Amino acid sequence: MRPAQLSTILDREFSSTREGHHTPVMIWGPPGVGKSQIVSQVAAKHAVPMIDIRLSQMEPSDLRGIPFRVEGRVEWAIPAMLPDEIRHGQQGILFLDEITSSPPSVSAAAYQLILDRRLGDYRVPEGWAIFAAGNRQGDRGVTYAMPSPLANRFSHFEIEANIEDWAAWAYANGIDERLVGFLRFRPELLFDFDPANRQAAFASPRSWEFASRAIRKFGDIPDLLLPALQSCVGPAAGLELHAFVRNLERMPDLDAILGGNEVPVPLDIDIQYAVASALVGRAIRSADNAGIGNILDYAAKFPLREMGIMVVSDIHRAIGQRLFAVPQFSQWANAVADVMLYDS
Repeated sequence: MRPAQLSTILDREFSSTREGHHTPVMIWGPPGVGKSQIVSQVAAKHAVPMIDIRLSQMEPSDLRGIPFRVEGRVEWAIPAMLPDEIRHGQQGILFLDEITSSPPSVSAAAYQLILDRRLGDYRVPEGWAIFAAGNRQGDRGVTYAMPSPLANRFSHFEIEANIEDWAAWAYANGIDERLVGFLRFRPELLFDFDPANRQAAFASPRSWEFASRAIRKFGDIPDLLLPALQSCVGPAAGLELHAFVRNLERMPDLDAILGGNEVPVPLDIDIQYAVASALVGRAIRSADNAGIGNILDYAAKFPLREMGIMVVSDIHRAIGQRLFAVPQFSQWANAVADVMLYDS
């Protein structure tokens, strides 16, 4: 399942708590694919708190609470980390992360919390959604098989990396546009994880974010940029990205393109991807429809019309209907109508 689809599902599941239709959700996926980030984005969208409990670090008593004696009987002190309407609010998300890495004794303690929304006398507030996440067996992590009674308490979704969803997220979160261009050129490297390979660093949506930071920190120190990139995404992917970034010296003048000047399209396909991603970033940051119109004109010049479609689609995904007010948009849309209608 694509991240954008999962985000919509979690958004609906959160909203369903108000109507009494909420079903706890289990998110499966390899490390670094963005499971916890999607949950946090849903919480941020609704401006509600998210309580992130890492079950792999828990003991059964951490969930059940500590017993104490009151007048000859035993009562339980409710853990402060569990949602409370007074302290945390009437609505929120309880996120049980790393659930497949928790020992069976902890998973058993979570059964009642997940299905019945209670533990002893404690009850999860009605406005709180319950989401969980974990790695699959074989993902080179510490995992336990999820017991059937626990699995039957969730709806299950498996997430996969998707270049379109990642690119939209990258533009919205300030990822270096050179990196976006590289992964557009080499989308198979967005997630390159081999459980049989014991190498520490590997390519994933999370580690590409680290690589973006490395470009900004070490881009002016040639001797350090390559090892910095390899430390984030692994030797092979880091080497490819390093070569790609160095080749961008041959990029055309982007300011001239925005100004409407006649600028030839580069012949090399990797440079075309870099130019395309850089223009999308410029369009997103531009408050000038004339500049965006000049970008649309340039997008129509790419030898591969699919490249121009990618540029305009990414811009539309970021700025929405504002794009339709640009005079050149209708002309561009007519020029690619056959591709949009029949080749996609």
